[in-house]
Amino acid sequence: MRRLPNIAVVGCGYWGPNLVRNYRSNPDCRLKVICDRDESRLEKMHELYPDVALETNVDRVLEDPNIDAVVIAVPVCHHYELAKKSLLVGKHVFLEKPMASSSAQCEELVELSNQQGLILMVGHTFLYSPAVRMIKELIDSGAIGRIRYISARRLNLGLYQKDINVVWDLSPHDLSIIIYVMDQSPVELNCRGKASLSPSIHDVSNMSLLFKDGGFATIHNSWLDPKKVRDMAIVGDNKMIVYDDLEPIQKIKIYDTRVEQHLSSPEQNTDLQVSYHHGGMHAPYISQEEPLKLETRHFIDCVVNHAKPLTCGSQGLELVRILEAATKSMQEFGSRVKIDDHYPICCEECWKGGEACVHT
Repeated sequence: MRRLPNIAVVGCGYWGPNLVRNYRSNPDCRLKVICDRDESRLEKMHELYPDVALETNVDRVLEDPNIDAVVIAVPVCHHYELAKKSLLVGKHVFLEKPMASSSAQCEELVELSNQQGLILMVGHTFLYSPAVRMIKELIDSGAIGRIRYISARRLNLGLYQKDINVVWDLSPHDLSIIIYVMDQSPVELNCRGKASLSPSIHDVSNMSLLFKDGGFATIHNSWLDPKKVRDMAIVGDNKMIVYDDLEPIQKIKIYDTRVEQHLSSPEQNTDLQVSYHHGGMHAPYISQEEPLKLETRHFIDCVVNHAKPLTCGSQGLELVRILEAATKSMQEFGSRVKIDDHYPICCEECWKGGEACVHT
């Protein structure tokens, strides 16, 4: 009988307890230890999972030869250090998003995981959502026609982060979805942001993305809105999709709605006339499985079968490059930035400040 992989979860702050819950309930692995420097958090975990070992020192976790994989859910500034240590001692690694603080760190982790022959997976949770999977199927089938644009909003009151701005905190969710459903990455962007409370951290942002085939998408993020919003509109030239992740049942609504153009002289492209088609709305049935449950199950499957994850380290690197380009654009007050080039962060001070770098 094959031994079940032993898992350690490092970090029990905002998101870590959700990971603990899912790994603890997964019959295909054993959650052996929960690690956090805050003993009060560990006490809460002990009340829920008295049979799981607790640890405040991550080095002792990594030294344990019985631990097969480490799940890291700590502030982004610690991702690289902990992931590198884990890979160097032969542990498979699951990293929450964003993968690391810079593309250079991501590149090193990807190379190291390849050298060590280990799984490196990034927590782009929404790619495991049944709703997002259905959107992908609808687009690939041609049901909504050619995508004209995508508009995403991820807004709420908080949660303020100390080590990253709102773009790095919230946009990875929608960036990963947009790249997944469009099956391509943006080639350039521009991004404007505002630091309303702290001069060093942007809490509101608007990002526009351009794609090689002419595709266009926008992402609006905020920690300052009074109402929590998690929605996306995918506008096709045949039909349109509205995805609202906060809806308990009807997360996807497909509208038989479109705008059609008519030219009285198509050869000369003159006298444009527009007509509107208003049809019905259809809300398809969607499986109610929790995306995080599917994501954690996928990680275990990849560890056991040594398979490449859907959200592998290379995808995490790709997304961080976009975040760096967005940061550069904000520093240059909304300038147009190509994503093919690399824009490493000069220093933490410049990265948080959102101003043109004064250290180069």
